[in-house]
Amino acid sequence: MPAPVDTSLPPRYRGARLIAHGGMGEIFLATDEVLGREVAVKVLAKRYALDEGLRERFKREALAAARLSGNHNIVTIFDVGEHDGRPIIVMEYLAGGSLEKRIDAKRRLDTAQVLDWLEEAAAALDAAHDAGIVHRDVKPGNLLLDDRDHLKVADFGIASAAGMDSFTQTGTILGTAGYLSPEQARGERATTASDRYALAVVAWELLTGRRPFQSEAPTSEAIAHVNAPVPSVRTANRALPASFDAVFQRALAKDPATRYGHASEFVAELRGALHDDEGDTRLIDTQLIGAAWIEPVPRPATPTRVAAPTRGRRWWIPALLVAMIAGGVLAAVLASGGSKKQAQPRTVIRTVTGPGQTVRETVTAPTTPAASPGGSGGSQLNLAGYRKMQAGDYAGALPLLEQAVQKLNGTGSLDEAYASYNLAYTRYTLGNCTDVLALLDGAQSIEGKRSAIDDLRHRAKKACKD
Repeated sequence: MPAPVDTSLPPRYRGARLIAHGGMGEIFLATDEVLGREVAVKVLAKRYALDEGLRERFKREALAAARLSGNHNIVTIFDVGEHDGRPIIVMEYLAGGSLEKRIDAKRRLDTAQVLDWLEEAAAALDAAHDAGIVHRDVKPGNLLLDDRDHLKVADFGIASAAGMDSFTQTGTILGTAGYLSPEQARGERATTASDRYALAVVAWELLTGRRPFQSEAPTSEAIAHVNAPVPSVRTANRALPASFDAVFQRALAKDPATRYGHASEFVAELRGALHDDEGDTRLIDTQLIGAAWIEPVPRPATPTRVAAPTRGRRWWIPALLVAMIAGGVLAAVLASGGSKKQAQPRTVIRTVTGPGQTVRETVTAPTTPAASPGGSGGSQLNLAGYRKMQAGDYAGALPLLEQAVQKLNGTGSLDEAYASYNLAYTRYTLGNCTDVLALLDGAQSIEGKRSAIDDLRHRAKKACKD
């Protein structure tokens, strides 16, 4: 029989039941009667509570994690304290469980969904790293899902805050063997690059159903991280783009300096490789007004999910000729010398390849006025701002997107919709609620109902309260 578990918690936390064993204690689900909500309560195990050093480390975990509370991709800490001589941490409860429960070697996860989760995890890690905090134990069991399948990073249980003396002595290995970076496996101090390496291992496992150096012996697996060459992820899952191999070669490099500088950069490269394999977002004018054309559409960023930059390619040239011939307009265009007809509302077929979705739909899109004052400049400003969003530079994106929205205002174009959405998302990310909901309403009035707009509106309504 399993050993009985002491569920003694402060009186305000009722109906406690054990839901998980953490590395340093137990986690209970309880109801906070004061605030009327379910919470997860992590309690330091009794055998560790007697050790003053371990108690100090547990408190350090709480302080490090609490510094990150408020980030929507990091589990929120509600309270830190002690009860009956045992430190406790009270945090939000996420009903979706961990990614560990989603991994199945026999049934692979949808690649688009995996990239969505990775983007959210990357955003959390980048935010923690910016705050000087290293997680040190990134693994599927510490990546939790809410009831809408949004991901949050949990258990900064062995995190260290920059500027504080490390509790870990050189030669001591902390973390889980299957996700250890080479430097951690050698007993060296973990860095932000170590977290990014672990995220790449998680990505590999989510995409293939197994870890890149998986072994029944933890020691052998740790050694493989140090010495073994990075295997081909495409060989492990033939459905993945071949270009994924190059991305993982860099993400899992033995030398920390060779790896991606930000977690979001790694995921953006995966997203870009997938887009290159499937084809970028395009608007195709089926009426071929004036001439056949294919218009590239800058993909708007989605909440906490930044898509990769569009790769420049020449495939549109033969597509253009085929479309012109199919529409029976090539001769007319040549005869007219390419004269432009008056712009009219256009019926378009839109194929959207974005975070978690690839859809093809027929919509009526407003025509961007050919001579809209500032229209072209606004589009370029939006694109420049979006590129900064992709790089994680939201402060730099803000003035560009504000100018873009001002220049595109009233054009009724898709660029106006995208710029409005990007500005709303950027302000929300920076903690500025000014006109966020109004901008989303404006984007939807042009572009129609989209899940990305609905999702950000839902988040903003919760976060942006007067």
